[in-house]
Amino acid sequence: MQAPAAAERNKGPILAVLREYAGPGAHAGPGVLRVLEVGAGAGLHAAHFAQALPQTLWQPSDIDPRALRSIAAYAEAMRVPNVLPPILLDVSQGWETWGGTQPATLDLLVSINMMHIAELRCTEGLFKGAGVLLKPGGVLFTYG
Repeated sequence: MQAPAAAERNKGPILAVLREYAGPGAHAGPGVLRVLEVGAGAGLHAAHFAQALPQTLWQPSDIDPRALRSIAAYAEAMRVPNVLPPILLDVSQGWETWGGTQPATLDLLVSINMMHIAELRCTEGLFKGAGVLLKPGGVLFTYG
Protein backbone atom coordinates (compact mmCIF):
# COMPACT_ATOMS: atom_id res chain seq x y z
CA MET A 1 0.00 0.00 0.00
CA GLN A 2 1.97 2.93 -1.27
CA ALA A 3 0.53 6.05 -2.84
CA PRO A 4 2.43 8.74 -4.70
CA ALA A 5 3.10 11.86 -2.66
CA ALA A 6 1.00 13.83 -5.15
CA ALA A 7 -2.06 11.71 -4.28
CA GLU A 8 -1.60 12.56 -0.62
CA ARG A 9 -1.22 16.28 -1.43
CA ASN A 10 -4.15 16.62 -3.79
CA LYS A 11 -6.77 14.44 -2.08
CA GLY A 12 -8.13 17.35 -0.02
CA PRO A 13 -8.57 19.85 -2.86
CA ILE A 14 -10.08 17.19 -5.14
CA LEU A 15 -12.50 16.11 -2.42
CA ALA A 16 -13.62 19.71 -1.94
CA VAL A 17 -14.70 19.83 -5.59
CA LEU A 18 -16.21 16.33 -5.56
CA ARG A 19 -18.44 17.38 -2.65
CA GLU A 20 -20.14 19.82 -5.04
CA TYR A 21 -21.27 16.88 -7.18
CA ALA A 22 -21.53 14.02 -4.69
CA GLY A 23 -21.84 15.61 -1.27
CA PRO A 24 -25.00 15.80 0.82
CA GLY A 25 -27.57 17.95 -0.95
CA ALA A 26 -25.71 17.93 -4.26
CA HIS A 27 -27.85 15.12 -5.64
CA ALA A 28 -31.45 15.71 -6.69
CA GLY A 29 -32.90 12.32 -5.79
CA PRO A 30 -32.83 10.01 -2.81
CA GLY A 31 -30.55 7.04 -2.62
CA VAL A 32 -26.97 6.11 -3.26
CA LEU A 33 -24.81 7.82 -5.87
CA ARG A 34 -23.03 5.38 -8.17
CA VAL A 35 -19.42 6.32 -8.91
CA LEU A 36 -16.93 4.64 -11.22
CA GLU A 37 -13.29 5.66 -10.80
CA VAL A 38 -11.19 4.84 -13.86
CA GLY A 39 -7.46 4.39 -13.22
CA ALA A 40 -7.67 4.36 -9.43
CA GLY A 41 -3.98 3.52 -9.09
CA ALA A 42 -2.88 2.70 -5.54
CA GLY A 43 -6.37 3.29 -4.15
CA LEU A 44 -5.71 6.16 -1.75
CA HIS A 45 -8.19 8.45 -3.50
CA ALA A 46 -10.91 5.78 -3.74
CA ALA A 47 -10.74 5.00 -0.02
CA HIS A 48 -10.43 8.66 1.02
CA PHE A 49 -13.28 9.92 -1.17
CA ALA A 50 -15.64 7.04 -0.37
CA GLN A 51 -15.01 7.48 3.34
CA ALA A 52 -15.79 11.21 3.09
CA LEU A 53 -18.81 10.62 0.85
CA PRO A 54 -20.71 7.76 2.52
CA GLN A 55 -23.75 8.30 0.28
CA THR A 56 -21.71 7.02 -2.68
CA LEU A 57 -21.12 3.49 -3.88
CA TRP A 58 -17.57 3.75 -5.18
CA GLN A 59 -16.38 1.36 -7.90
CA PRO A 60 -12.60 1.67 -8.33
CA SER A 61 -10.87 0.24 -11.39
CA ASP A 62 -7.45 0.04 -12.96
CA ILE A 63 -5.70 -1.69 -15.86
CA ASP A 64 -2.87 -2.93 -13.62
CA PRO A 65 -3.57 -6.05 -11.50
CA ARG A 66 -1.03 -4.83 -8.88
CA ALA A 67 -3.08 -1.66 -8.48
CA LEU A 68 -6.21 -3.73 -7.87
CA ARG A 69 -4.52 -5.43 -4.90
CA SER A 70 -3.44 -2.06 -3.49
CA ILE A 71 -6.93 -0.57 -3.93
CA ALA A 72 -8.46 -3.50 -2.04
CA ALA A 73 -5.85 -3.15 0.72
CA TYR A 74 -6.59 0.58 1.16
CA ALA A 75 -10.34 -0.01 1.36
CA GLU A 76 -9.84 -2.76 3.92
CA ALA A 77 -7.27 -0.85 6.01
CA MET A 78 -9.45 2.26 6.11
CA ARG A 79 -12.60 0.16 6.74
CA VAL A 80 -14.59 1.78 3.95
CA PRO A 81 -17.73 -0.32 3.34
CA ASN A 82 -18.96 1.68 0.33
CA VAL A 83 -15.93 0.80 -1.84
CA LEU A 84 -16.72 -2.12 -4.12
CA PRO A 85 -14.04 -4.68 -4.97
CA PRO A 86 -11.84 -3.14 -7.68
CA ILE A 87 -12.29 -4.26 -11.26
CA LEU A 88 -9.82 -4.65 -14.09
CA LEU A 89 -10.72 -2.04 -16.69
CA ASP A 90 -9.02 -0.98 -19.91
CA VAL A 91 -10.62 2.36 -20.68
CA SER A 92 -9.47 2.13 -24.31
CA GLN A 93 -11.84 -0.81 -24.79
CA GLY A 94 -15.57 -0.34 -25.29
CA TRP A 95 -17.77 0.46 -22.31
CA GLU A 96 -19.32 -2.99 -22.69
CA THR A 97 -16.15 -4.41 -21.12
CA TRP A 98 -16.24 -2.10 -18.11
CA GLY A 99 -17.25 -4.59 -15.44
CA GLY A 100 -20.89 -4.88 -16.42
CA THR A 101 -21.73 -1.20 -15.91
CA GLN A 102 -24.99 -0.55 -17.72
CA PRO A 103 -25.91 2.54 -19.76
CA ALA A 104 -27.21 5.56 -17.87
CA THR A 105 -26.50 4.10 -14.41
CA LEU A 106 -23.58 6.23 -13.16
CA ASP A 107 -23.95 9.52 -11.33
CA LEU A 108 -20.24 10.29 -11.46
CA LEU A 109 -17.33 9.02 -13.54
CA VAL A 110 -13.97 9.99 -12.02
CA SER A 111 -10.57 9.97 -13.71
CA ILE A 112 -7.59 11.35 -11.81
CA ASN A 113 -4.09 11.62 -13.28
CA MET A 114 -4.80 9.35 -16.22
CA MET A 115 -5.29 11.48 -19.31
CA HIS A 116 -1.88 13.16 -19.28
CA ILE A 117 0.02 9.85 -19.06
CA ALA A 118 -2.18 7.53 -21.13
CA GLU A 119 -2.45 7.13 -24.87
CA LEU A 120 -5.00 9.29 -26.69
CA ARG A 121 -7.22 6.25 -27.29
CA CYS A 122 -7.68 5.98 -23.52
CA THR A 123 -8.98 9.54 -23.27
CA GLU A 124 -11.23 8.92 -26.25
CA GLY A 125 -12.53 5.74 -24.60
CA LEU A 126 -13.16 7.60 -21.36
CA PHE A 127 -15.29 10.22 -23.09
CA LYS A 128 -17.17 7.66 -25.19
CA GLY A 129 -17.87 5.56 -22.10
CA ALA A 130 -19.00 8.60 -20.13
CA GLY A 131 -21.45 9.50 -22.89
CA VAL A 132 -23.13 6.10 -22.57
CA LEU A 133 -22.78 5.23 -18.88
CA LEU A 134 -23.59 8.50 -17.13
CA LYS A 135 -27.19 9.23 -16.18
CA PRO A 136 -28.73 12.40 -17.59
CA GLY A 137 -27.13 15.13 -15.49
CA GLY A 138 -24.27 12.82 -14.48
CA VAL A 139 -20.77 14.27 -14.33
CA LEU A 140 -17.43 13.23 -15.82
CA PHE A 141 -14.86 14.53 -13.33
CA THR A 142 -11.25 14.70 -14.51
CA TYR A 143 -8.13 15.94 -12.80
CA GLY A 144 -4.52 16.02 -13.90
